[in-house]
Amino acid sequence: MLTLYMIHNCDTCRKARKALDDKALMYKTHDLRKDGLSAALLEHILNRAPLVEVINKRSKTWRELSDEEKDFDANSARQLLLQHPTLLKRPLLELDDGTIMIGYQDGDYDSLSG
Repeated sequence: MLTLYMIHNCDTCRKARKALDDKALMYKTHDLRKDGLSAALLEHILNRAPLVEVINKRSKTWRELSDEEKDFDANSARQLLLQHPTLLKRPLLELDDGTIMIGYQDGDYDSLSG
């Protein structure tokens, strides 16, 4: 089953959910704000997608960080993501084969079938 890591009130996540619903694909959601981000889940994601690709540097959360926090290495980035799960790009769609699609634009899910 597909897993959509998202934030419920995010417009891009709404579009991704609508695209999945329109294709009648079965999926479960994990709301990063409500359900949180554990160290195990973060490692699960990072085993499938590079750290530099999953940090959302366009987010309000990123803009509110200090310059010291933005100057991160792999270790401090993990801690930063655990403290601020909304720094993950979203949505993250995990496919049945473990591949993770990062973000959403119209047409991204056209090749998916259920």
